[in-house]
Amino acid sequence: MLGMIRAMWLALGALMLASCALAEDKAPDYRYRLTVEVETPEGLKTASSVIEVEQSMARAGGSPLHSQIYRRIKGEAVAVDLPGGKTLFALLRSDNDIEWASKVMQMLAPEVAGEEGDEKFDNVLLIKGKVEVPRTFPAVAWIPERSAYPMMVTFGDLADPTSVAQVDPDDLAATFGEGVKLKRITVELTDDAVTTGIEKRLGWLSDYPEPRLDPDYRGFTDPNLSQSLWHGDFRKKDSK
Repeated sequence: MLGMIRAMWLALGALMLASCALAEDKAPDYRYRLTVEVETPEGLKTASSVIEVEQSMARAGGSPLHSQIYRRIKGEAVAVDLPGGKTLFALLRSDNDIEWASKVMQMLAPEVAGEEGDEKFDNVLLIKGKVEVPRTFPAVAWIPERSAYPMMVTFGDLADPTSVAQVDPDDLAATFGEGVKLKRITVELTDDAVTTGIEKRLGWLSDYPEPRLDPDYRGFTDPNLSQSLWHGDFRKKDSK
């Protein structure tokens, strides 16, 4: 009896694998400019980065009802030069989402009806002009309210990746001094070229596959920030 049940499960598994063969479609790629504006005693400091999102759609069994969009990005963190020779970096990830840079435009896009009229999806290409990123994204279904901002960090020494320190976007003055305050973060669709050159600031950045900022970390519990961040949080290049 046990052998018969096992055979039945194996047969069912094979049937499921066959029915879930993925058919890939091309979803539209796009580029957007991520801009960070900071108020300082020396005036407004602004920097931006153009990020490209390459999208592909996989459909289980060829059915549009079981489709999933996969996103891959190219681009780099925003680096804002602040008074005193310090630099604020807005990363390609957020505090709670390592794929933040590939999803932020989707989260801000208006919903439109799908082919059947009842399915909804976010159409990034309908975003018009410059859009301010809210402080949080609201709770949706089982996903709780979460930060909509990218993670922000700075370095005690730009040449030492282990000197990284997280910055509170609601209290930049605590890190950069009195009078320094985040004004806003915006995104905007663009045809401009993907931004490059962050390696001139961070000479230790390596190509894919990217290591951790602390290359000596071997997976022990309770990692610090440099052990939790990857080079890819600062720059994503084409891995082909």
